[in-house]
Amino acid sequence: MRVVLFGYQKWGARLLADLLASRHEVVLVVSHPEEGEPSPVIFQESLGDLAREHGIPVLYREKAVDAELVTAITDSGAEIGVACNWRTWISPEVFSAPARGTVNTHDSLLPRYAGFSPLNWALINGESQVGVTAHWMDAELDRGPIICQRTVPVTPTDTTEDLFERTVLLFGPLALEAFDRVEHGPHEWLTQDPAHASFFHKRADEDNRIPWDRPAADLVNLVRAQTGPYPNAWCLHEGARLRVLEATVSRERCGGTNGRIFAREGSGVVVVAGPDAWRGGQYGLVLQRVKDADGVEHVAGDHFRRMGGYLT
Repeated sequence: MRVVLFGYQKWGARLLADLLASRHEVVLVVSHPEEGEPSPVIFQESLGDLAREHGIPVLYREKAVDAELVTAITDSGAEIGVACNWRTWISPEVFSAPARGTVNTHDSLLPRYAGFSPLNWALINGESQVGVTAHWMDAELDRGPIICQRTVPVTPTDTTEDLFERTVLLFGPLALEAFDRVEHGPHEWLTQDPAHASFFHKRADEDNRIPWDRPAADLVNLVRAQTGPYPNAWCLHEGARLRVLEATVSRERCGGTNGRIFAREGSGVVVVAGPDAWRGGQYGLVLQRVKDADGVEHVAGDHFRRMGGYLT
């Protein structure tokens, strides 16, 4: 089929590479301006450069909403569209311009974790698996009928960066599987059940502040979800920001006031955490590696020279 690709960064470039190696023909690429907001190095792969290397026209848009874009898609003879890491709105006029419509690829197992930062949110919530979904694009964000999905297990030590590296490789094979089903069947699509749906917002700085009244296991998940290229989980120590790069659950329960810098455990430092922590029934969060306000990394046991005081 003749394909128009809406994509951005490494997600879009890897999908394009798989399409180029397939029997399908990519006739147009639509991407976000590449001089946009700074992004981590692991995401930086130019979809536009790869398209131009293969003689594919590239159009840049912040949003895919204009009549000129509809005309370009129609003139290209695109039979189907596919979206991958498209960050803004695609209007119904645009996603309906390809003859068969447009397939969206989303890095969650819809209908759960629709919206933004799905891998981060899934890891924060302790999910045992994540995945990628191909679904028909319609007027509601991430709500169209599901064509196919692929799953990825989550191990106890995975970070969001680990999950990104594994899921980014699935977008191309998943899109090709969806195209095969569109062409050859079966054509029974799975309607998303709103009763099982969840929609998440973009993560912001305040979302990464460590809430010491949550169980330590939840806080470990938050730290894992925000390591690597992502803005780290953080708290305040003596009025200065302290980023937490690695943490574990304490071996023993500890009681007291949430956020209290409590005791040493190996090379780490135990901080009191959890609901009703003053009753002594909760495990603490062991800070293993931290980064101070000057951007210097420390083993937590070296950073905290004495016990006592609070993280807020």
